[in-house]
Amino acid sequence: MRKPSAYLFCSIAAALFSPACSSLDRVPSGQCRIEVVLPASFASAQTTGRVYLVVGKDPANAARLQRSLGHQPVAKDRGVPFFGIDVHDARPGEVCATFDDQTLGYPVASLRGLPAGDYFVQAIYNVYTHFQRSDGHRLWAPMDHWDGQHFGWKPGNLMSKVTKVRLDPRQGYSIRLALSEVIGPVTVPVDTTWVKRVKIQSAKLSAFWGRPVHLGATLLLPRGYDSHPDAKYPAIYFQGHFSLQPPCGFTTQPMQESAAAVARRKARGIENGHDFYRAWNSDGFPRVVAVTFQHPTPFFDDSYAVNSKNNGPYQDALVDELIPYLEKHFRLVPQGFARGLTGGSTGGYESLALQIHRPEDFGGVWSYYPDSIDFRRLFGIDIYADTNAFRVPGYGGLRPERIAVRTGEGQPLQTIRQLSTLARVLGSRGRSCDYLEAWEAAFGPAGDDGYPRPLWDKATGAIDPEVAAHWRDAGYDLGVFLTRNWTKIGASLRGKIHIAVGDMDDYYFNLSVLKFQEVLEGLDDPEYGGSVTYGSPLKIHGWRPLNNAQ
Repeated sequence: MRKPSAYLFCSIAAALFSPACSSLDRVPSGQCRIEVVLPASFASAQTTGRVYLVVGKDPANAARLQRSLGHQPVAKDRGVPFFGIDVHDARPGEVCATFDDQTLGYPVASLRGLPAGDYFVQAIYNVYTHFQRSDGHRLWAPMDHWDGQHFGWKPGNLMSKVTKVRLDPRQGYSIRLALSEVIGPVTVPVDTTWVKRVKIQSAKLSAFWGRPVHLGATLLLPRGYDSHPDAKYPAIYFQGHFSLQPPCGFTTQPMQESAAAVARRKARGIENGHDFYRAWNSDGFPRVVAVTFQHPTPFFDDSYAVNSKNNGPYQDALVDELIPYLEKHFRLVPQGFARGLTGGSTGGYESLALQIHRPEDFGGVWSYYPDSIDFRRLFGIDIYADTNAFRVPGYGGLRPERIAVRTGEGQPLQTIRQLSTLARVLGSRGRSCDYLEAWEAAFGPAGDDGYPRPLWDKATGAIDPEVAAHWRDAGYDLGVFLTRNWTKIGASLRGKIHIAVGDMDDYYFNLSVLKFQEVLEGLDDPEYGGSVTYGSPLKIHGWRPLNNAQ
């Protein structure tokens, strides 16, 4: 999870500001209404997707927030009000979305909840793609165009100019915004002597989705790679969110860091990208190839590296298509003992799942602060025993709210209820591309309509026990999977599993690791032979006992 949520979504620069909206009228009834118009020049005859309206007070925050679009789970950056509406068969030149008092927003529930004042508003249209999947389902979802499901810079999406307006819910207003700009293609960084990028079409995934689907990789080559053309190398696969940047932030250029950036990095126990380059290029550093994957889905910026009813056979595509391609073209040793796995957060789950599901294909995993790996603790929820995700059972009439995100000192930042509302505003039918519904797409069954079936009702918190059972029985609860399959796979996994997490993980993932450790320590014949490490005191999400060069 990182991932990256949706805040002020697009290029908010002084050059884009206009003194007035396309139309601004007072509404005597006191109704609050903002209309969004699809341009008459838009090439498509009709479109389906979701339109977002962002209403911000401080444009100075925009550039910072823009960098975190799409799925970043940083609750403190989710304070900019925004609203979302599905659009079906919108036609050029017509109003495609109308935001009013009834439109759900986050964190403000409706437009009427905005105090009177001056605001900067912007609309962005996330255009969906139609899929005819091999399972017979037809659905609309946001196709990734190598943007990592960041709809604020997704090629082909539409946006209005940022406009300064006066909003007063007591008097009412009617505003019209024109989607006047089209987002251009993603710029892929240029390869260097050290860093190479690969993008291939996956036959397995293309067959599942009914249209071309691609996988990618960014490779960091060792010193001497070109001067030793006959050498073959082991690989370390760094799992994580979509990125086209080099593994471990590698850069040959010295870095200027703010004091705050240095403090954040040190709290997580990692070095900066230039320090990593110096280690990578040193005489004694092991000569390996470091690899990161790109495997976005229509529901998130990555697939969680599992085969899924909703996403398709991503694990098989990564292991049986992409890795063999890399081994052939970059002189990698094509054997399990020469493939290492690591990653943090989402990548912590992915790396551990790959090792456990494909025990002989990899030689060991170092999983850091993984997303929930034992679903008896998803945040603080036991998805099998609890009936509601929002409320802590017991405690009489207090009925305390469950927390999704906290600080390292335990201060609650976001509740499960708020996180669920955020998902509802970001998208319907599991299309938020945020981490909560990314889990549902990766681990859950498909509904009758072909969209991911939710683990709990996002409005009430009621947990669906059938969906919870699917998460468990399909092999995504890694503790259950090990327990049920240890007699068959234990010998291939002995000594390969290593996990580390902070004792005050922001998302309570340390609780899941504790449950998973109970499973590991209960295994025998053979014993698991690995390690579980907890950082203390007050070690947060992102903490690691080793930096990248170690």
